[in-house]
Amino acid sequence: MSTLPPCPQCQSEFTYEDGALYVCPECAHEWPIKPAEAEEDSGKVWRDAAGNILQDGDTVTVIKDLKLKGGGGVVKIGTKVKNIRLVDGDHDIDCKIDGFGQMGLKTEFVKKV
Repeated sequence: MSTLPPCPQCQSEFTYEDGALYVCPECAHEWPIKPAEAEEDSGKVWRDAAGNILQDGDTVTVIKDLKLKGGGGVVKIGTKVKNIRLVDGDHDIDCKIDGFGQMGLKTEFVKKV
């Protein structure tokens, strides 16, 4: 017996897989094997030090003095960082901090405002 779903348009039970799609031979309807929503939900979730979910464009506050490598100074506790961008890698946040420029931060050292 087939475990493939019936066609959502004509309810035909003769559907088959063709790459990343299901195809109905009776009405020629095609639909994705995995819904787009399931692919988005499987992505990584970034959380701040308090456990709040972070998103691109959020504003965060630094919760610890951070010494910059290369003798660039210190980012003080309470520094507000606007319009963050979340990335995969060693540092989770790409941002610009006034007076310091472009840099990467880890989510464990910030709190969502």
